[in-house]
Amino acid sequence: MSRADLVTLGGKMDGVQVIYAEQPVEPGSAAERRAERQVGASFVGAGLAALAFMVVYVAWPWEVDTAGGGVGLATLYTPLLGLLMALALTLIGVGVVLWAKKLMPYEVAVQERHEGASPEIERQTTAATLVDVGNATGIARRTLVKRSLGFGGLMLGLMAVFPLGGLIKKPGTALSETPWEEGMPLLGLNGLPIRPADMRPGSLQTVFPAVEGGSRSADGVAMLIRLLPNQVADYRAREGQEDFHWNDFVAYSKICTHAGCPVSLYEQETARILCPCHQSQFVATDGAKSIFGPATRSLPQLAIEVDGDGYFVAKGDFTEPIGPAYWERST
Repeated sequence: MSRADLVTLGGKMDGVQVIYAEQPVEPGSAAERRAERQVGASFVGAGLAALAFMVVYVAWPWEVDTAGGGVGLATLYTPLLGLLMALALTLIGVGVVLWAKKLMPYEVAVQERHEGASPEIERQTTAATLVDVGNATGIARRTLVKRSLGFGGLMLGLMAVFPLGGLIKKPGTALSETPWEEGMPLLGLNGLPIRPADMRPGSLQTVFPAVEGGSRSADGVAMLIRLLPNQVADYRAREGQEDFHWNDFVAYSKICTHAGCPVSLYEQETARILCPCHQSQFVATDGAKSIFGPATRSLPQLAIEVDGDGYFVAKGDFTEPIGPAYWERST
């Protein structure tokens, strides 16, 4: 039984009035074929944009290489992914809108509210309506629309799950290591190595590892602090890190152990290190132990010494993972 057998055109049945409009285009006409091509082009374009997204995700260079004096194509990686995803979603939306406006018939249905279950005839009408709506889309007889929609939908589905492929590769030691190595100079913001005489007591400098190409490491950034003379006697190293400092100089990771924010404030009179994001506080004279705020773990300490040329160098990498996340500990 079809819906046409249950509902009279333009009539009423149990408080329901259904009014059918004419088809937007004449079936089999040139206008209908033109509309099909427009819808198909939109769906195919969406699929191609999604395919391009996946190609860029895999093949486009994404690591910034400053060894050549510039950042190259890596700066376009994220913008390209965003633009291609936006284009794919826009085109699939355009295709759906064109399909609804130019190929599907219009209908206005008004139904009065009632209490209790619907009569049997209305339940049959609803079931027939669902079947009729599927037939009204014309998807069964419009091969171009059907195939283009299938291609576009498949590519969009793959685009949605494709980035999850990055989780397949194990991070290895990437989350627990930084570029610091034994004998690597500590470079200041000006890119030059630092000597003890360059810092006054109570001062702080942001330092980076001297990696190839001069790029600044996001995870290796550290703070070099020179304690005040009266604070040296109060310095307490953490167990196993007694030789990590050099005279009145200490170096700690600049990445907060709460949420990874940059720790950038230092109160020289109290030797307190402050994270301005969530107000976590650490004591530089006590192994950067957390004493206030949401951070529960001390800032990792970088072992330092002075080389034969009188410049600060690292004794090696941090002995514990920097920042927050799965390694959260209360030491």
